[in-house]
Amino acid sequence: MVDDRKLDVLRAIVEDYVATEEPVGSKALVERHGLGVSPATVRNDMAALEDEGYIHQPHTSAGRVPTDKGYRLFVDKLGTLKPMSTAERRAIATLLDGAVDLDDVVQRSVRLLSQLTRQVAIVQYPTLSRSTVRHIELVSLTPTRVMLILILSTGRVEQRLVELDAPVVDSDLAELRVAVNQASVGVQIAAAAIALCDLPDGVRPEQADSTRAIVGALTEAMSDHRNDERVAVGGTANLARYGDFDTAVRPLLEALEEHVVLLKLLGESGTDALRVRIGHEGPYSELAATSVVATGYGPQEFHLGSLGVVGPTRMDYPGSMAAVRAVARYVSRILDEGNQ
Repeated sequence: MVDDRKLDVLRAIVEDYVATEEPVGSKALVERHGLGVSPATVRNDMAALEDEGYIHQPHTSAGRVPTDKGYRLFVDKLGTLKPMSTAERRAIATLLDGAVDLDDVVQRSVRLLSQLTRQVAIVQYPTLSRSTVRHIELVSLTPTRVMLILILSTGRVEQRLVELDAPVVDSDLAELRVAVNQASVGVQIAAAAIALCDLPDGVRPEQADSTRAIVGALTEAMSDHRNDERVAVGGTANLARYGDFDTAVRPLLEALEEHVVLLKLLGESGTDALRVRIGHEGPYSELAATSVVATGYGPQEFHLGSLGVVGPTRMDYPGSMAAVRAVARYVSRILDEGNQ
């Protein structure tokens, strides 16, 4: 167990190392932090922290730096997250409120996260399978051509043109519009597709072929999984700030090319809990010098994807955690409002 005084020393070491990128000595701690104890006591506390594996000495006669275990304790003992400044909250609202569609929300979110944290930001596109149907519109272009517009809870819009074998009158199309919406609105797309497949059996024989063609196009649109493994990445230029290129930055740059790797780094998106994976806690040994701060997002109980930041273990955890949580909540609110 680490007592409160040693925890204060560890916290000071983490903060100084993140800020200066230099190993931290006892003299610097006494000068920079009001620890309320003598330099000799600080040295003893540092020795105890080193013995317990929370810090280590990278070079002879150098100061100490945190280990993964030390960062883990630091993060676990954070009483509260660093509050977002008024300017940061205004920047989040201004940038995200101006988004015009789902793609724009994702791109603005990844840019905002990278700017706020000065890390590499990753945003997973909403997973289609967790979406619900918001509305279906059927528009008659000619008597034998119908435009289908499928709007999902994520804000995603799918359009399909359907060529019919026989003309369909406006009144029949209006009936079908009501039927497809009654069967699917508010329903997750897998269940909605099943419900729609039953519609041709319940219409008049002369409507069956056109109904079957329209339902087929709708279910095809619902089964389009293009977004399920898509991610947006921003802020890779931030990696230039780190000197430990070979150990931390080069493997991370290579990983940024693989979306499957990035999705695994973000972890499961089925919860809005903030997740911090430090160094060796991650899924890839070659990325053991990096950390990930991530959380799920989505309206109400529907978690549609994950977003977060990744960078070397020497990151501003309180600031990164606060930014990730704030952006996720704002994106969730935007998607929820769009679903009303």
